Parts: sequence; structure tokens; C-alpha cells
Amino acid sequence: MDLRKLKKLIDLVEESGIAEIEVTEGEEKVRITRTIAAPQPVYSAAPVSLPAAPAAAPAAAATPAAPAAAPAADLSSAQKSPMVGTFYRAPGPNAPAFVEVGQTVKAGDTLCIIEAMKLMNEIEAEKSGVVKEILVENGTPVEYGEPLFIIE
Repeated sequence: MDLRKLKKLIDLVEESGIAEIEVTEGEEKVRITRTIAAPQPVYSAAPVSLPAAPAAAPAAAATPAAPAAAPAADLSSAQKSPMVGTFYRAPGPNAPAFVEVGQTVKAGDTLCIIEAMKLMNEIEAEKSGVVKEILVENGTPVEYGEPLFIIE
């Protein structure tokens, strides 16, 4: 089966919310299943060899909520998600977060990990600046283009 067809099937499963799909073409057969349970610790086979942080990581409690007085944050300086996946602030359950509010970052510094299809993807700062706000809670799903951090 063509890799593009597999990618389309995976996207279909993600977008539609179905739990499982099985397709047979001639003698080729592919089955794609999706578990909807809470994320479990997973070890990456990707070039990034960091374990995923579980959803209940202690760093999540330290994430400040967006102030009610400033609902219209300046999203022009936002670092956006380059993919769909699960957002993790730290490389592991007991590890410190990559960045905190008020921390100065340089372009290329790791800000977080987004788990997509069991692969851990380090997301790097696109520009240098100070982290003004973290817009996503640890262990939550993110969409492509969703603002993650405000960096000024």
C-alpha cells in the first residue's frame, strides 16, 4: 500500500474521531486503531530519545492560567504548533519544564515536546525573546497552528 494512502487513512482516523479502521486492497491489509484513553508514558524510536511526560506531570500545576483581564493576548508574537499532537512541557514525568514564564530563550532552544503518532517531536523557539505566557496545559491535545507560547 502506498505511503500517501496510509497517511490519508491516519489523517482520516484523527479527524473523524473513529477508533478503528481496517482496509484491504488485494492481498494487502492495514488496520489503524486509535486509543482514546489518557496518554501513557511512551519511549520514542525517533531521533529524539526523550520519554513522554504523563498528563499528570507536576509541572502542570505550575502553569499559570491566562489572566481574565487580558483575554486578547497579542498572538502576533505567538509560537504556534507545527503539528497536531499532545503537548508536553517537560521531557519526562519528574523532569523540570523546558521553559517557564519570564525565562529568556534563544532561537533554536527547545520549548516543549509534541507527541504525534507515538513520536516525540522537540519544538524549538522560532525567535529569541522572553516567554511571556504559556497558552497550553501540559498533556493536552493541540492542533496545527494553535498558539503555544507568547515570546516577546
